[in-house]
Amino acid sequence: MTAEGALTLDRGLALLQAVADAGGDAATISELAATIGASRAAVYRLLVPLSARGLVRRDGNKVRLSVGVLRLAGQVLPQLREAARPVLRALAEKAEATAHLSLAEGDHVEAVVVVEPSSTDVHVAYRVGTRQPIGAGAAGKALSLKQEGRGWVTSSGDVARGVVSLAAPVRGVPALKASVGVLSLGPVRAEVTGPQVVAAAIALTGALK
Repeated sequence: MTAEGALTLDRGLALLQAVADAGGDAATISELAATIGASRAAVYRLLVPLSARGLVRRDGNKVRLSVGVLRLAGQVLPQLREAARPVLRALAEKAEATAHLSLAEGDHVEAVVVVEPSSTDVHVAYRVGTRQPIGAGAAGKALSLKQEGRGWVTSSGDVARGVVSLAAPVRGVPALKASVGVLSLGPVRAEVTGPQVVAAAIALTGALK
């Protein structure tokens, strides 16, 4: 690939990311041009192949993601689950708590992988597909944590009465907004479990690269 081709590819991917980052609000051509540092004419050119592949659609001057992205996501999610299961298994056994990977989906987070510990008689049952508002529990609140600080967040009662959740963000994977967390019945020793959850999130990042 030529340097010019590589630059075009990079700009095309940056444009697709900018459309995705707009969320539910469609981005205008001018906004997209400012975001990726290109001219409006360049954005129009880049939209042609993205539209042809069904990744974006234009509605006048506005651009949204299209259903082609769902086909790509459908291929990625199984790979993500495969990479996450051994990491979550190790975390569940160490923390003696139910471990999960949750992904941001609009203004909610959804559990996509859940692993229950094998060494406990009683633990939290948590179903894949469970959704929570981003601001309501540890899994969602972890997504807004800054790089500095302790690296995890705790919450109590957001899943069910008496259940404590602790989660850390998965960092370093472009376009992935996710958190790794544990759910426990009763108090959690955060000074012990917190670093375990952070280590699991780092391990998942490594597995995905």
